[in-house]
Amino acid sequence: MFVNFQALGCRLNEAELETWASQFMQRGHQVTTDAAEADVVVFNSCAVTAQADRKSRQQIGRLQRSNPEARLIVTGCHASLNPDAVKNYLGVDLVVDNQRKEELVDQALGLFDDGFEHQPGVDPVLGEAENALLLRGRHRGFIKIQDGCRYRCTYCIVTLARGDERSRSEAEILAEIKRLHRQGVKEVALTGVHVGGYGSDIGSSLYRLLNEILEHSEIPRIRLASVEPWDLPRHFFDLFQDSRLMPHMHLPIQSGCDSVLRRMARRCKTEARSHCST
Repeated sequence: MFVNFQALGCRLNEAELETWASQFMQRGHQVTTDAAEADVVVFNSCAVTAQADRKSRQQIGRLQRSNPEARLIVTGCHASLNPDAVKNYLGVDLVVDNQRKEELVDQALGLFDDGFEHQPGVDPVLGEAENALLLRGRHRGFIKIQDGCRYRCTYCIVTLARGDERSRSEAEILAEIKRLHRQGVKEVALTGVHVGGYGSDIGSSLYRLLNEILEHSEIPRIRLASVEPWDLPRHFFDLFQDSRLMPHMHLPIQSGCDSVLRRMARRCKTEARSHCST
C-alpha cells in the first residue's frame, strides 16, 4: 500500500505526519510524495485562523478530486472541531480526533481491511539507514515533545482542539532523536502546542529536557519552536553556550499595549519586555 501525507499549519502537524509515516512503514507499507498515486492519503488539518479553517476544507476537496479512488483520512484541529461536518465531506473515509491520534494507523488498517493490513511477502520498509522523513523529501526532523495547553488565551481555538497538556517522557524524546541521527538526520526542531510548558504534568521542564538532549545525544543542530517568554527562567539562556542549540527563538510577545495583552489573557506586560527579550 502506498500512503501519502499532507499537512496544513504548524510544525506540530508535520511532526505527527513523520510519526505516522514511520508507523505505516514499520507495518510493511510505503510512503509516496505523490497523492495521485497513493492508496491512502492522510491529511492533518489546521484551524488556528478562519483562513486556515477554510484552506483545510479546500485542501480536502482538492485531495479527493486529485485521487478519488484513494482512501482519505482527515485529522487535526479542523477535523476535531468539526467532526460531523468533515465526516460528510465528499471522499472522506475516516476522521480521527486529536485525542486519538496515537491510534490513527491502527484505525486506518482496521477499517481498510481489503488486503492492505496483511501483504504476504512484504517486509517492513523502515531500516536504520532509511526513514520516513527523508523519503518525504525533508531533512529537518520535527520532534513532538508535548501536546495541548493549560492556558486559555482569549483568541486561541487551538487549546480547545488539542486539549490539556500532555508531555512525552524525556527518554522517549531522546530515543527518537538518536534514531533520527543514526538514520542521517542532522537537525531537529522541538515542537508542541505549549513548548515552554513541557514537563508541567510529569515533573520535568524544557530546560531539563534540553540538558538531557545536549548531554546524551550527538545530533549536530537543535532548534526550538515558538516559546512563551514567561515560561523561561533566566538561567535557561545559559544553554545556548552549546553551539548545537541554534541561536534563534521565536518569542510570541504579540503586543506592546498592556490593555490589549489583558484582553488577550496573555501573561506578559510591557514593563517585563526587557526580561522577555533577554
